[in-house]
Amino acid sequence: MSIRPTSLLRWLMQAKRETGLLELTPIKELLSQARNALTDSDTAQLDAELLLSHQLNKSRTWLHTWPDELIAKESARAFNQLILRRQNGEPIAHIIGKQSFWSLELKVTAETLIPRPDTELLVEEALSTIPDDHPCTIADLGTGSGAIALAIASERPNALITATDQSEAALQIAAENAAAHQLSNVTFKQGSWFEPLQQQPFDLILSNPPYIAEGDPHLSQGDVRFDPDSALSSGSSGLDDLQQIISEAPQHLKTEGRLIVEHGYDQGKAVRSLFEQHHYRTVTTRRDLAGAERISYGICP
Repeated sequence: MSIRPTSLLRWLMQAKRETGLLELTPIKELLSQARNALTDSDTAQLDAELLLSHQLNKSRTWLHTWPDELIAKESARAFNQLILRRQNGEPIAHIIGKQSFWSLELKVTAETLIPRPDTELLVEEALSTIPDDHPCTIADLGTGSGAIALAIASERPNALITATDQSEAALQIAAENAAAHQLSNVTFKQGSWFEPLQQQPFDLILSNPPYIAEGDPHLSQGDVRFDPDSALSSGSSGLDDLQQIISEAPQHLKTEGRLIVEHGYDQGKAVRSLFEQHHYRTVTTRRDLAGAERISYGICP
C-alpha cells in the first residue's frame, strides 16, 4: 500500500503536534475556541470565520472544506489577537479593514460609517427609478466610504454621480474604493451637504445622513461606538440634518426630480411630515426586512 506525499506530510505534522515537537491547531478547533470566547456577540460563529479567513487569506468556503487543516502557532496567535479585539467590541469591518455592501467589497476605516445592510434598501429604491439606457445625474450627500454612490455606479454605468462629504479622510477612502472597482462615473467633492454642488441640478438626490438623537443610549452600544460621531447624531431629535436636506434639495433637483433619504426606524412619520411641509409630491415610506420604516422619498415640488 502506498501513501500519498500529502497524506504522509499531514500524518507527520500531526505526530509532531501530538509529541510537542510542532505546535499546530486544526481550523475547527480554532473556530470552536473563538466562538466560545465571543460570548457577547450574537454572530460569534460568523465573526470567528471572518477573522480566520482574513488571517489566513482564505475564503470561508475554504475553512468549511478543510476543517482539519492544521494552522501553525504564529498564525493561531495572530488570529487570537484579532479575537481579543472583537471581544473588546471593535467591529469586524474595522479589524479586517473592509465591509461587503451590495455587490461590492469596500475599504472602511474609523473615518467612515460602516455600511449597513439596511441601506441597501435605499440603493434598491434608487435603482428602480434610474434608467439604464441613458445618462442620469445623481448626488449622494454624506457619501462616507462611497457605499451608496458606488453601488449605483456599478449598476448604472450611464449615470453621472456626484458624491459629497465634509470629511477629507472619508472622501479619500471613497475614492480608493472607486478606483479598486474601476468605477469612473463618480466624482467626489468635499463640503457639507449641498455646499459643493453650487447650482447644479440633479435628477435624483440620495442621502443616509446622521439621524440618531444626541444622548441616545444606542450611541454607546455595540459597533456604533466605533463609528465617527459626525456620521451618527443630529440634534436633540436626530432630525436636524434630515430637515436641512429635505428643505434645500428642491433648489438642486430638476423638474420631477426625486429625493430619497434613510432615517431611523421610529422617524417615518416625522420625515414624511418634513417632506409634506416642503410640498413634495407622492411622499412614500418603505420598510426594511425587519418591518421598520427605513427610507422615505418624494418628488420635487
